[in-house]
Order: sequence, then C-alpha cells, then structure tokens
Amino acid sequence: MVASNNAASARRRRIPSAAVNRLPVYLQILTDLQLTETSQVSSDQLAALANVNAAKVRKDLSYLGTYGTRGVGYEVAFLIYQIKRELGLLTEWKTIVVGAGNLGSAITVNGGFASRGFPVVAIFDVDPRKVGTCVGELTVRNLDEMCDFVRVNGVHIGVLAVPSTAAQSVADDLIAAGVGSLLNFAPVVLTTTKGVTVRNVDLGVELQILGYHEQLRGQASLQPNRISV
Repeated sequence: MVASNNAASARRRRIPSAAVNRLPVYLQILTDLQLTETSQVSSDQLAALANVNAAKVRKDLSYLGTYGTRGVGYEVAFLIYQIKRELGLLTEWKTIVVGAGNLGSAITVNGGFASRGFPVVAIFDVDPRKVGTCVGELTVRNLDEMCDFVRVNGVHIGVLAVPSTAAQSVADDLIAAGVGSLLNFAPVVLTTTKGVTVRNVDLGVELQILGYHEQLRGQASLQPNRISV
C-alpha cells in the first residue's frame, strides 16, 4: 500500500491548460523582478503585473505545490525554479527550424530561445539558392537531410516556417523521424498522430483580432459623452 501511494505521489499531476498558458507569463515577470533584486512577491503584486486576479494566481501556483507565506508572499528565486521545473525548462530541448525565409531566419537568430532552453541546432530549406548560406551561426541544410539529422541528434521540437502547401508534408516527416512537438507558423491546420503536440501561431489571425479591438476602440471614441442631469 505504501509503495502504491509513493508511486501515485511521484506521478506528475496534470495542470489545466489555461494554467499552463499563464505559467510562462508569471515566469517572465518573476525573471524581470529577480533582475531588480526583488526577493519576495505577493500574489496581489504578481496578479497586477500579469493582469489576472490574485485568486487565480494562487490557484495556478498551488498546482506547483507552493502556497506562499501569509504576509510575506512567494520567494521569487524558488518560484522561478518551480515554474521552470514544471514547464520542463531545466532541460534543453533541441529545436530545428524548417524554412529559411524571413520568418525562419528571424527565429533562428533569436538568441532568446537558447537562453530559455530551446537551442536552435539546425535550419533547413528546399530552395537551392538558400541551401549552403548562413543564418546567424548556422548553415542552411537541404531539406533532404532533415530526417536523418533529427534521428542522429535527438531533436525534440520542429518549427515550421514554410508555406501552407508544404506544412503537412514537413510535419509528417518530422513526426516520422521522432519529433514530438511542433510550432506551426503556416496558416493551415495540421493533422497529426496521437501524442504529438502542435502549437499554431497564425500571424494573420492575430492581426485580425487586433483589427477587431481597434474597431471597438474607434467606435468608443465616436460615442457622444453622456451628460449627467
């Protein structure tokens, strides 16, 4: 019975997706606070900086097994460690970029990925004019080499910065080679096997959402001021 309980406690708890989505936000805020030599932070302070309510912050952090100290708050350094541990950021996850256009090149040379535990170890393209050229410190490889490179180097994450017409084929090849997570910038919904995680970043959709909010802002500015009587 004791062994069973130990096994159950060792099993990682599943955190709700909404809470997982907020953890990187907290992590960035805490990292910034640490740079200012802030050692303690309250749930109210963290909530205000993250633009959520304090009860939600406390609930999210409770999934990490931390509850803070009444009247003191949370220790910033330890909370950073706990969030990194939960997000898997205590391990480096080798990442490759497929597509050496403007977007793929910008992603590749972004040093912020490596510092957060996602070193970009290779970039691939099908265009012979780009193969062999340099993007940052990496040489663009031929797409034909991608699957072998993934298998030999134990790549974990693939970033798709390719046209929508090529995205599914590239995704299929990456999954077959053993990649378990994809960051997809192509404006297309990918079909993947069970167990593969896909995060979609459609810049066009994000701009359309911003357009909606700009329209609301414009409409609000045209509303006549109400006169109190």
